[in-house]
Amino acid sequence: MDPSLPFPSVGFHLFSSIEFVTFVKRLFATMNKRLLQFLQAENISQAQLADTLSVARGSVSHILSGRNRPGFDFIESLLLHYPSLNLDWLITGKGRMYREEAEDSPQINIPSGSKVSKIMVFYDDGTFEEFHKNG
Repeated sequence: MDPSLPFPSVGFHLFSSIEFVTFVKRLFATMNKRLLQFLQAENISQAQLADTLSVARGSVSHILSGRNRPGFDFIESLLLHYPSLNLDWLITGKGRMYREEAEDSPQINIPSGSKVSKIMVFYDDGTFEEFHKNG
């Protein structure tokens, strides 16, 4: 199977138009269920997702009910706002809901009971910025 194909698990199979429509409907129906699972995992409502993605609240409701299919813009915005979401999982159900963290991602452990009062960001050009808690 060619991993560059959009759905490598499908492989090369010539679909009749009816088979293709059935396949796409099934794909989106199960994707809708996974999108609902993601909302539950993130503890956000449909309305909160719609507001975050700047789409009409009814759009999210219609996608989750299966009335409408998510378009490219919706999926792109979803991934831009939730970069840890695993697109393979969302579309095909393969893998885990969240992407594996990169090995070079910083891990910050804040001791229990401590509060962050200042964050410093150092850039590779030698400059830095400080961010202080207001108040």
